[in-house]
Amino acid sequence: MTPLAPLLPASSRRLYSALHADGDMKLHLDQIDEAPKHLSYEEEVADLNARLDTGAHEYRFADPVHAELDYYRAGDDVVVEGDVHAAAVATCARCAEEFRLPVDVPIRAVLAPRPAAPEDDDVELSAEDMGLGFFDGDEIDVSDLVTEHTLLALPTRPLCSEGCRGLCARCGANLNTGPCRCAGDGVDSPFAVLRTRPRES
Repeated sequence: MTPLAPLLPASSRRLYSALHADGDMKLHLDQIDEAPKHLSYEEEVADLNARLDTGAHEYRFADPVHAELDYYRAGDDVVVEGDVHAAAVATCARCAEEFRLPVDVPIRAVLAPRPAAPEDDDVELSAEDMGLGFFDGDEIDVSDLVTEHTLLALPTRPLCSEGCRGLCARCGANLNTGPCRCAGDGVDSPFAVLRTRPRES
């Protein structure tokens, strides 16, 4: 994590050190109450990029993800809400050029203590329960929340622009920079064969 301890109030610095002891941003439940507290930090992107590397290699992050979050208790639940700001380096699905993609993600997660597994296999969680996130033990992994929301915000098909013209199917030239040498020769046209037939007298 980027060292932000000097930016925090003196009363919060002990908490900051504890949260970063294992390299992840975590909140201790005994230090969360009904009064909202603010958390501003930068998430390093090694884990994020490692997860992206298992896919189609369309995205990577060069700079840390910045999170501005508030967290508080609501009964037994913990609410974490705010915004995440980042910039991904994406590869356009049409022209294969890299471009910078701003990623601005609102976060609102309601986290409940994970219920004990029911003894009766026929018992199912209610729809309301299934809409909740869960936490185990006495900590909440904020890094996990930030990573998940950032990944979900990435478009399924990255495009440098909606009007991207892509690559020439014959020579592979980027058509966004202008027509390629194949333009106008009509070889791929379904009517090109007509030009090769002899004219009838």
